Amino acid sequence: MSHEPPNRAGASRGQRKPPPAKRHPGERIAKAMARAGLCSRRDAEAWIAAGRVTVNGQQLASPAINVTEQDDVRIDGAPLARRERTRLFLFHKPRGLVTTARDPEGRPTIFDALPKDAPRLVAVGRLDINTEGLLLLTNDGGLARMLELPATGWLRRYRVRAHGAIDQAALDRLAGGVTIDGVAYAGIEAKLDRVQGANVWLTMGLREGKNREIKRVLDHLGLSVNRLIRVSFGPFQLGDIEERALVEVPTRILREQIGPRLAREAGADFEAPLRERPRAEGSDRRSEKSRGVGPDRHRRERLPNGSPVEARETAGRRDERPKERKRRYFAALRAERDEAERGPRRRLERGAISDRKGREIAIERFEPAREKKGREAARRLGRSSDARRPASKRRQSDGENTGPRGPGPRKGGRGAPRPRRG
Repeated sequence: MSHEPPNRAGASRGQRKPPPAKRHPGERIAKAMARAGLCSRRDAEAWIAAGRVTVNGQQLASPAINVTEQDDVRIDGAPLARRERTRLFLFHKPRGLVTTARDPEGRPTIFDALPKDAPRLVAVGRLDINTEGLLLLTNDGGLARMLELPATGWLRRYRVRAHGAIDQAALDRLAGGVTIDGVAYAGIEAKLDRVQGANVWLTMGLREGKNREIKRVLDHLGLSVNRLIRVSFGPFQLGDIEERALVEVPTRILREQIGPRLAREAGADFEAPLRERPRAEGSDRRSEKSRGVGPDRHRRERLPNGSPVEARETAGRRDERPKERKRRYFAALRAERDEAERGPRRRLERGAISDRKGREIAIERFEPAREKKGREAARRLGRSSDARRPASKRRQSDGENTGPRGPGPRKGGRGAPRPRRG
């Protein structure tokens, strides 16, 4: 009796597919701790391993557990804070900073340059140590992951200065993609802006953002990049944000730019409250206003894209508002400037004196304005005393007292009478 092999095809058709894995509600405990702004996921896993985290009274030994809002999560006996509102910040990264939280080589990081009272933030993507420009920071790890994915389709635009020569035709060929050393790069928008000596300035836009993509692509074309500036990331622009400045995107603008689909996939929460943090010592409101963080009030500001928006800032007192300064128009400013150039204000006085022959001569005097009352009183007093004297005495005192020796004309003077001829 022969043994026939089993019909594998029939057996495979008769087998049932395994049921799909059961999906537990909620999210991972490390993710929930990171979304609450308490720590990073890596730190959360380390805290769980150290026995610092409990769920519903039971100490955790592994981070492989999902929690919901109904679970009682405690860290070192303190309840886990409620999840913070999803926020997004624009940071102008300078050269020389590493886009990481901890650098094994001890180099300065972007988080060392942030304000002391800023929330716990994560970077959306990375910029090389020598790359400068716009870097997005958020307190929501899910949003950061969603925005940096190529599938999101957000265009990242760069200004590039490179050493070498190239024409627009060679740059146009990058639109169809290029493969370098076995690595395929998607289409890149490239435009030749100008030639500056031995360098060229380019504007490039890409949607993938692979490691050192622009430098490798331009090196493939014979160019050596010596400066790289990111000027935009999706709808957010670098604009005139100062170097090392941190500017928050208002919640309304963030919600509109992300859209409902991305917000749902990222798990963003725009309704949660903002958690106030203690102010760092030595920080002043003026410096915080320039960085985009400060007291909780509505004010008119402009995003880097130039559109005026109503921005709600966080932390501080609501009833404190800056006093409005009285407007000064240009006419008043010009008057003050002219007065400062002329010096003290003067008054013109007109009068008359008599010469030796009794002829009246008109005179003008410029007197300081502050002495107006005193001079006017003295002049009136002089006129009243002169009125009481005879005319001959007035002429003698006004016209003939011209020499240092007393009354009478000086000898050889211009007004001396000529001797009569016999």
